[in-house]
Amino acid sequence: MITRSPSLTDQVKAHLKERIVSGAFEEGRIPSETELATELGVSRTTIRDALSRLENEGSIYRKQGAGTFVNEPGLQIKSRLEEMWSYEEVLRDHGYTPSIRVVAITSEAASPAMAADLDIQPEEPLLIVEKVFLEDDLPVALTYNRIPAQLFTGELTNQDGALPLYELLDQHCDRQLSYYLSEIVPVALPTHEADELNVSRRTPALSFEEIGYDQNNDPVAQSTSYFRDDLLRFRLIRRKAGA
Repeated sequence: MITRSPSLTDQVKAHLKERIVSGAFEEGRIPSETELATELGVSRTTIRDALSRLENEGSIYRKQGAGTFVNEPGLQIKSRLEEMWSYEEVLRDHGYTPSIRVVAITSEAASPAMAADLDIQPEEPLLIVEKVFLEDDLPVALTYNRIPAQLFTGELTNQDGALPLYELLDQHCDRQLSYYLSEIVPVALPTHEADELNVSRRTPALSFEEIGYDQNNDPVAQSTSYFRDDLLRFRLIRRKAGA
């Protein structure tokens, strides 16, 4: 049976997704809404909403007059770009066993551009957490999280720095990360970043440049992430508008 906390539709979606990924549905055919509602003890509306979300993310597809089926190509998408996740989750979804190395926790004065992004005054201090995400001993991603120092109470330890950003903000700033405004940028890795990722200087890579906003729609963090594209790739499904 599915309980009703925290979100019934989310629980049903996660439950069905787990069964889809594990190949639990014979010949990839999803049971009817009525069958699933009876099995899980929830309403057909909840099942319908959960299936709609799975369809939107590409995990299933509906065939007119035949039913609903697992979408095998869609299962190649391990992490959805429009959702927030920790990089530990991303690595696990790609079959890796992740670990984290905090490179440094430092501070610097905000540049005019950074201050504008974070809605603070130029030269205000920023706390910077730099860390590397590894698969075994192999570095996969390097991140910088820059947060206005005024949001913190007390000093951070390396253990604090290893937390996902949303947990760090929640535990040490009393802020809840609601969403990112993200830009995907191709880069040639500078020397330090290349060294941390164990690749040659100027190696082509993808980076995310992101501004994180809290529950009040205030900017609370600027993040830069670099990825080794020989180890980690992001996929998405593109649809015709209105489809």
